[in-house]
This record gives sequence, structure tokens and C-alpha cells, in this order.
Amino acid sequence: MTRQPDAVFVGTGHNALACACHLAKLGWTVELFEQAATPGGAVKTGEYTVPGFRHDWAAMNLSLFAGSKFHTSNAGELAQHGLKFAPTAHPFASAFPDGRWLGVSANAALTTARLRGFSEADAKAWSELTAAFGGQAEQILGLLGSPMKFRAFASFSWKAHRKLGTSGALDLARFLTMSPRAWLDETFTSPHVKALLAAWGMHLDFAPDVAGGAVFPYLEGMAGQAFGMVLGAGGADTMINAMVSMIEAHGGKVHCNADVAEILHEGGSATGIRLADGREVRASRAVIANVSPGALVRLTGGTGDVGYDQKLNTFQHAPGTMMIHVAMEALPNWTAPELKRFAYVHLAPSMDQMARTYAQAKAGLLPDEPVIVCGQPTVVDPSRAPDGKHVLWLQVRMVPGQIKGDAGGSISTTDWTEAGPAMADRVLGILDRYAPGTSASILGRHVVTPDMLEADNPNLVGGDQVCGSHHLHQHFLNRPARGYADGSTPLRNLFHTGAAVWPGGGTGAGSGMMLAEKLAGK
Repeated sequence: MTRQPDAVFVGTGHNALACACHLAKLGWTVELFEQAATPGGAVKTGEYTVPGFRHDWAAMNLSLFAGSKFHTSNAGELAQHGLKFAPTAHPFASAFPDGRWLGVSANAALTTARLRGFSEADAKAWSELTAAFGGQAEQILGLLGSPMKFRAFASFSWKAHRKLGTSGALDLARFLTMSPRAWLDETFTSPHVKALLAAWGMHLDFAPDVAGGAVFPYLEGMAGQAFGMVLGAGGADTMINAMVSMIEAHGGKVHCNADVAEILHEGGSATGIRLADGREVRASRAVIANVSPGALVRLTGGTGDVGYDQKLNTFQHAPGTMMIHVAMEALPNWTAPELKRFAYVHLAPSMDQMARTYAQAKAGLLPDEPVIVCGQPTVVDPSRAPDGKHVLWLQVRMVPGQIKGDAGGSISTTDWTEAGPAMADRVLGILDRYAPGTSASILGRHVVTPDMLEADNPNLVGGDQVCGSHHLHQHFLNRPARGYADGSTPLRNLFHTGAAVWPGGGTGAGSGMMLAEKLAGK
């Protein structure tokens, strides 16, 4: 008789893989089932344009994974299974319409000198932030790495109070609720400096005026200077391939092209899964779903807790994203040649423009001037393209999942199949303004619209790459619903992981690792 696995997983996003690695290492038998042809969810790499050019499908930046508790605990074994990083000391920069630029490098003196070129007061403020970063990071990262149960949250708050004092703890709480604009206006004077940092809020769904978003520009700016940025050598899928190999080395199994149609449960307890082809797989200890909140309700047919199911069905997703993968004869001909050194170049000229873009996308309009994240991975990792050639990873923030109109007034269709190429032309036209002649160097391009992202990975609802808004009402204790931020559900033995669960989006594998520790007791 075939032994039931201890844990069955629905989906193979990196949180599920991290959870499975930890459990398998501790002796659990695990099996993972993935509807797509390859594991990894939004983290995968392929030749989407021209043979020999390797593009990261969605996630590119692996800094959070490299610094995660999961990686720190398993670095040696993951390296044995092929994980390789490509670090850079020049993580990000912004180009501006006036021809100026500003970038953060892993050199405090160099970065501060760049800021001084815009504002002496801002250089001083940056130096003060740099000096205080160690202590601030300990508190903030401690919170982001803590299980989000009320008792754990209360414990963190008490420890912060003891370490920082009443005023310091209140200052931290105030900062965690601030919008990017409020914090940046309070801290800096130069609009260029503010725009450089505010662009990071747009990587999630924190437009400049959204409460709770200040922490992301702060952390990315300070961490970029302190640690640089880490990409995956050969592609972001190096982390996925290493985790799959680690699972299999410990006796686990990863099944692709295996669509889960139902999570089985009886008597208030999850018992296994039913696949689309009718096969049933029972689990003796846990069913773990790395799915969107709405999909969890659909797969269970309802958990039996009406309030919980309603929270998951009304879970709010961030605006969509469009990706443009480009094979290049050469790097963009930036008006500032120094930009050719950076992994990311943001084209987000002002906080007002970012706020307008976000409002347009939320209203269902194609933005007239979207925020563009121009990834230049071959600057860091030349192995991704033939000698002397390059790839660009263009992430368009934000766009609507469903189009109602065009703020630019030139795209009449509301069908992404037709609007995608036209929107890509708009994006490349903007890039040409900052780097004249870039379009002439294109060897091939592949446009990935929000509906294509969702079709490839149902967790990316409407092209939302972070599986749900991180606004305060559904973050911390409320992600995805109050009382369930630790991955538990109303059904015994059914657990939820992924970006929809605290601590949310990014490649840090936080929800997967914390769930594994919860289940294994260590």
C-alpha cells in the first residue's frame, strides 16, 4: 500500500518550495502539485525573445531571498544543488527628464556625494539615516520576520519599547504608518532625491500618498547602499531549481502539469487534494496551499467559516503589471553613460507623476506616462545573452488589469490582446526619450500583459505581481484576514502560504519558512 505523504502542497511558488524544503529536511514526506509546466510561480527564466537570450519572467531581484532566514539556514545545501548569485554594487538609479540622474551604490561616500550634487541638506540627512540604519533595521526587519499572531506582535512591541523607550517606539509606529510622500517631504528637500526613493513604493502598490508605504523606499535605499543587489546567476530560476533539487534529494516529489481541482476535507479537517484528472492524494498531516485568497475558497468549496471566506473573497489586489522582455544589440544609450552600470534604472521622474499613474491605473485607464523599471541584468550577469549582447527587463508599473480607457488618448481598444503592443510602443517611446536610439538596437521583444501573467499563474490576479495590496487594512495582522496571518485556516490541517500571507510579496520566502517552523515546531 502506498504511504500517504505527510504534507501535500498546492502550487510551487517559492514560499511553498521553501516550506517543503524545511519540512523534508526534518524528515517529513512531501509532494507538491503545480498546474504549470515548470515550478516557481512568478520566478522563472526562459528564452522568450531570441534564442540565447535568457529573460526573467517576472521576479528578477533576489536580494530578499539571499538575505532571508531560509537561505541563511540552508545556504550550503542550496549551493550544492546549484544555487548561484550574481551580486552588484550598483543596485538602482533614476534618470530624470532634465538629463540628470541619481543612483545608490554600495558605497556610502559615493552615494552621499551624489546626493550632495542635488542638496547639501539632503546629503546630511542621508548620512544621518546611514548612521542610524543598523538600529532601525534591527527593529523593522525584526517585525517583518516575526510571526504575525497577536501574542507575537505584542511581544515585538514590548521589546521595541524596552529598547527604544516610549518616544522611540512611538516614532517607529508613526513611521510605519506614514506615506512615502509624508516621510520624504519630512526628510529631504530635492524633488530628484524624493523621486529616486519613492519609485520603490511603486514596486508594491504604495503610490506616494498611500499610508504605510514609507518603509519600502527607506529600506530599499538603505539596504541598497549597505548590501548592493543580488540577481540569480543565469537567471532567477537558479533559486527555484536549487530548491526543487533539495526537495527531491530529501525524498520529496514535485509534479508539474498537475492541476489541483479541489482541496478535500471532512468533519472540519483537510484530508488531501483531488486533481483535475480525478486522482486523489491524501495527506496525513497537512495540506498547504500556495494560492490566492479567492482560489483557496474556490478549491475548498468554502471552509465553513462564513466570515473568513468573505474576507478572502473580497481580498483586494493591487493594480496590474505589464512586462516587456527585450533582446538588445547593445545597452540603452543613456544620456548619462554612468547608468549603464546599474541593475535597475527607474523612469519615474516625480512623486506627482507616480501618484497620477497609480490613480489612472486604479481607475482602469492605461497611464499616459507609466513608471518604468528598466532592469539591465546583463550588466551584472553577462551569461544571460550572447557575447556583447544584452537583455532588458522592462516592468511597467502600474497598468489596469481590465482596461476601461486610455489616459493618453491614443489607444481605443479595451482588449489587452490589441492594447498590449500599443502600450509597449508607448513604453519604448518613453525609454527612447531617456536613451535615444534604444529602439533601433532591439533584436526581439516579448510583451506580457496582465491577463497573460494571470493565465500563466492564477495567483497574479489581474496581473498583480504581489498577490494582493499591502495597504494597512490587509497587512500585518490582517494579511490575508485577521487571525490568520500565520498561515492557519478555519479547517484543521489546511494551511495557506505565499505572497497573500504575512509578510507578503517579494522573494524573501518569509511566509513559507515561518509556516514550516510552525508545523515542525522548529
